[in-house]
Amino acid sequence: MSILKGVGVALVTPFNEDLSVDFDSLTKLIDYNIENGTSYLVVLGTTAEAATLSDDEKKQVIDHIIKVNNKRVPLVLGIGGNNTLEVKKQIEEADLSAFEAVLSVSPYYNKPNQEGLYQHYKMLASTGKNIIIYNVPSRTGQNVEAETTLRLAKEFPNLFLIKEAAPNILQYFDILRKKPEGFNLVSGDDEYTLPVTLAGGAGVISVIGQAYPKEFSTMVQLAFDKKVDEAYEIHNKLVEITRLIFAEGNPCGVKVILAEMGIIKNYLRLPLVPASEGLYAKIKVEMANI
Repeated sequence: MSILKGVGVALVTPFNEDLSVDFDSLTKLIDYNIENGTSYLVVLGTTAEAATLSDDEKKQVIDHIIKVNNKRVPLVLGIGGNNTLEVKKQIEEADLSAFEAVLSVSPYYNKPNQEGLYQHYKMLASTGKNIIIYNVPSRTGQNVEAETTLRLAKEFPNLFLIKEAAPNILQYFDILRKKPEGFNLVSGDDEYTLPVTLAGGAGVISVIGQAYPKEFSTMVQLAFDKKVDEAYEIHNKLVEITRLIFAEGNPCGVKVILAEMGIIKNYLRLPLVPASEGLYAKIKVEMANI
């Protein structure tokens, strides 16, 4: 599964003014990323506002991305939730023939303890599908600790990768240091991408990467090649805009950039709202700097 290496991007879902899915813009976004070096695409992640898409819309988005991608890059499908049996059922029933793996966020809201998190992923592993653990405590309210991740990694080979977004970078380094052969880690936090890749990570599943795919992919490749100074030049150039896009939540910031680039229109579905005028102005200034 080392095919999922480099820069994966969690695609946004573009909307029209009436908040229907804007498939033309989605096509543009996919082509823009593939043509500029993105390694793989993540479908229906958090960044896609998947929580606000109906089942029919999700199916249409999946079908559209598969068709436009046309096997050019690997695909990953987001399927997660806080009802373990339901998530397991969704993974078993999904047509995963076009996908390398499922990205499954740890259960949110319920706040299970570490044993509960372990049992959740153990049950998902029993599907036999390739599954990426996704730890994002800022959204789920509960951290999947390094020991739990390592326990899962050692016991279930099909839990082959973690998208780690703990706020503590030492947790990334503990997993990288102790992980079994065949298990990998990608950064789930754009700003940690470079140090984590240099420490042995397999790259990133990124938000900002879909706006600057060429720069981000180049930075990660330089990190793989251990060209540290050149990689940090790009990192430093993108740090400010990376922080800005998350200032009012995701994906409102990256949608500003993509709208300014003429790739999508700047619409979000409630409960999310577009970036404030102040943030929009700051992002435009930083885009000009880049």
